[in-house]
Amino acid sequence: MKSVFSALLILNYILGVQSWSPTDSYAPGPIDCPSDKKLTRTADGLSDEEVTWLEGRKTISNDNLIAFLEHANMTDFDAADFVNNKANDTIKIGIAFSGGGYRAMLCGAGQLAALDNRTTGAWEHGLGGLLQASTYLVGLSGGNWLVGTIVMNNFTDVDTILREGKIWDLSHSIVNVGGIKVWETYDYYKNIEDALDEKRDAGYDVSITDTWGRALSYQFFSKLNDTGAALTWSTLQESEPFTNYQMPFPIVVADGRTPGTTIISGNSTIFEVNPYELGSWDPSLYQFTDVKYLGTKVKDGEPENGKCIGGFDNAGFIMGTSSSLFNQFILQINTTSLSSAIKSILSSILNDISNHENDIAVYKPNPFFDTDFGTKSITNNDTLFLCDGGEDLQNVPLAPLLQPDRQVDVIFSFDNSADTDGYWPNGASLVATYQRQFLPQGNGTLFPYVPDVNSFRNLNLTAKPTFFGCDAKNLTSLLNSSVTSSKGSIYDTPLLVYTANRPFTYWSNTSTFKMSYEEKEKLGMIQNGFEVASRLNNTLDPEWAACVGCAIIRRTEERNGLEQSQQCQECFARYCWNGDLDNKYAGVNFTDAGITNGTEDNGGRSLNAGFSLTLVGEQKTSLIKLMGYALLVTAVFAISF
Repeated sequence: MKSVFSALLILNYILGVQSWSPTDSYAPGPIDCPSDKKLTRTADGLSDEEVTWLEGRKTISNDNLIAFLEHANMTDFDAADFVNNKANDTIKIGIAFSGGGYRAMLCGAGQLAALDNRTTGAWEHGLGGLLQASTYLVGLSGGNWLVGTIVMNNFTDVDTILREGKIWDLSHSIVNVGGIKVWETYDYYKNIEDALDEKRDAGYDVSITDTWGRALSYQFFSKLNDTGAALTWSTLQESEPFTNYQMPFPIVVADGRTPGTTIISGNSTIFEVNPYELGSWDPSLYQFTDVKYLGTKVKDGEPENGKCIGGFDNAGFIMGTSSSLFNQFILQINTTSLSSAIKSILSSILNDISNHENDIAVYKPNPFFDTDFGTKSITNNDTLFLCDGGEDLQNVPLAPLLQPDRQVDVIFSFDNSADTDGYWPNGASLVATYQRQFLPQGNGTLFPYVPDVNSFRNLNLTAKPTFFGCDAKNLTSLLNSSVTSSKGSIYDTPLLVYTANRPFTYWSNTSTFKMSYEEKEKLGMIQNGFEVASRLNNTLDPEWAACVGCAIIRRTEERNGLEQSQQCQECFARYCWNGDLDNKYAGVNFTDAGITNGTEDNGGRSLNAGFSLTLVGEQKTSLIKLMGYALLVTAVFAISF
């Protein structure tokens, strides 16, 4: 049991102690059941809680949107009059960050920093304030490590994380966190094993994702004295930045997959986890459950014997679920050059993990067991199996933002995928999302036309931000092509602003499975991410912020029959995909002007002024020291064997 002092630290850190694990540990435990509702509901609309929250967020997001649009220097446009006009619907902005391991997290961190008016230089050289004006913030896998870190640490910001130097310490691999300090790595695995034993002893199955989630927590929740062992995702419901509507509504994306099966975008069940619920809009489930009561035995949505469980929704476990592709990496660590003592602990941890569940998160008991909606493969199983949200090729998590009930006007999607041999994006995720709308699982969602992956690169659509769905009238044919009818009008199809990772001042195409980053590498990735989102600190297009503003207001203009300003027409001519295709062999887009040249030449770029990061605790190690460390590590490993 933690001391009173520790409890006070936690209370001061994130308000809402009731949502922490009732056992004050990684193990779930009994809590009171809600008296006014079932634990599950059909996905026939937004939850009452989300609707209420959106109403509170509206005033704050509108004020921030006005400030952003005014600062963007849009000509012939009155931001306050437009946003506050009661004839206009509230403009809802969604932001989505792709998966891709630490590459996606670090590139995404720079991109998010460029949208955050708390970041030094973002207001002057980026898109500062766009985050504060947004309604939804979605992450998948590595993108969710970013989103989860920010929102679960009291809605911190990237500047603060880097300045304090406590979170995102990636100097050592998550497999060998102590480096040459073998005893630290041993303690690390021993603590993970103890946490898993606590969950087992409480009567719950443990999957490899429990190991992965606890490991991630050491990097993401290092400011907590228990590294997030008792921190639950539902803590967000009572955290001050969320209850005061100072942050966007965060959503995690994962896929449903039964062990031994393969999923593609057409047959996958896309799950989301938001501060209130876990579930899916897809017809294969079409249900949500209260995330706070995961771990409760239910039948047709009712708790068995009126008993409920809390603490199953551990924050690290939720974030690990969305990135369970990395479980394969965890399974290999027993073959690495670690000491025999550490290998023994790893063998103990992995001993009870079935090879058939090595990339799956096990949610048992299944909250949707014996319910009336969805397929039998989900509702007739006492276990719900979830996996990495990018396994169905939709690595940019757009599905939650395409739901007609959310009425999102514009989506800013940041693609840090590794689609090509050189680990760069090529639009494959958008192609998969586009194709899915014509299948039953699309369930009436609409998505703008996009080209093939070769055209994405040959037409420079990955070389600079690209707008899709610029003219809603041109999307009318999608209504007739959908297997199931859309719930809304064609104007409810969000306009998509697509931004792909590419090099400006740093080669940010690191491997998805790169497990450690030196401080210079980490900062280089984040710096480049800022430059990707800001169009090289607004130097490539001084009107970039204004063009973003034009994208934000477009759907409202169309609904009300308003003509675009001359400035916005020119912006759309620069950034909208015009429908052209060029599907020959794709070159490589690496010049500032976005010209495909077929070579990996950075054009002699130099670091541009604007966003600036301060190195935190950078170690300037001489070659002699490096050689000494190498010899020491070699000796330790030799002794271990």
